[in-house]
Amino acid sequence: MSVAAQVGLFAGGAVLGGSVAYFAQRSSAKPSAAPTPAVPVSPVAPAPAPPAVVPGAAPTATAAAPLSDALALSGNPGPVDQLLQHQGYVSSYDRRLRHPNWTAEHLTAASIQRKPGPDGANRANSFFTEDMRIPELFRSTNAAYFRSGYDRGHMVPAADVKSSQAAMNETFLLSNIAPQVGAGMNRDYWAHTEDFVRRLTSKFDDLYVFTIPLYLPRQTSDGKWRVSYEVIGSPPSVSVPTHFAKVILGTGLKASESGSLIAKAGLGGAPMALGAFVVPNSMIPDSAPLRSFETDVESVERAAGLTLFPPAIKQASKKLCDTVKCEIIVRDFSNANKQLVNRS
Repeated sequence: MSVAAQVGLFAGGAVLGGSVAYFAQRSSAKPSAAPTPAVPVSPVAPAPAPPAVVPGAAPTATAAAPLSDALALSGNPGPVDQLLQHQGYVSSYDRRLRHPNWTAEHLTAASIQRKPGPDGANRANSFFTEDMRIPELFRSTNAAYFRSGYDRGHMVPAADVKSSQAAMNETFLLSNIAPQVGAGMNRDYWAHTEDFVRRLTSKFDDLYVFTIPLYLPRQTSDGKWRVSYEVIGSPPSVSVPTHFAKVILGTGLKASESGSLIAKAGLGGAPMALGAFVVPNSMIPDSAPLRSFETDVESVERAAGLTLFPPAIKQASKKLCDTVKCEIIVRDFSNANKQLVNRS
């Protein structure tokens, strides 16, 4: 079963067993007449009607039903999904899993260009660093990744954020990192996928990109579906996602593309194109077509518990891979990766 099929099955819900219908039969017996009471019966006033319930409205506290004070001394314990603002991206950090819930970027052809001269960003000057905005108890650390067998995988790649050294440094915060398989994934296929996203800036005026760690179920030998994942660190603290998603919205299709796949597909110069890819956190051969990991945005949203784009945008958008050619270009990132593997 392909990854896209697994995601679709998970998102749609597995059908377990057959449908069971229950039909209540009405009794054909006629009701017997009520006996005449031996004593007069006093009329009883009808009970007052209950208050109307408005769908979606919050329950109203009444004097007869006071609200609980169970949190009076503790306050709200969470969970807290910490929203983090950066120069080049926005992210939400999961304190329990100790990696991002999601990251969001706005990319343009200009934004991914390195500023010339000594003020330009250089990833050789960036180092993986704990995010001090995260409480220490919930913080991801370099020690958790040490000898774990996993790379510190960027959710927002450093190559997307070149406006300044400070901006690039923020992509090396461990709040932007999740454990990824190294060879065949983080250093290869995932890097090629990130490169594909950047190349889309030549096709669209603006790109809006979500990157999302996922935990998807697998069917086990007993036929049941389970989610199983590793946790690294000592004590174990940083969870290892089973999959990663890229959800891409392109707006402002450039004129150079209007006569290519758009004309063949009869899309008439669609102003927006939307696509989603879900990639397993495992070794993937470079020969695997990118479209083999394509899925619908709703499947990603359902699996992650997120609303990434409003219905109006999804309905107005064409499919990304019907608008542009979705394929990776295999590039050699080994030199850059060698510099990162042992750097802290």
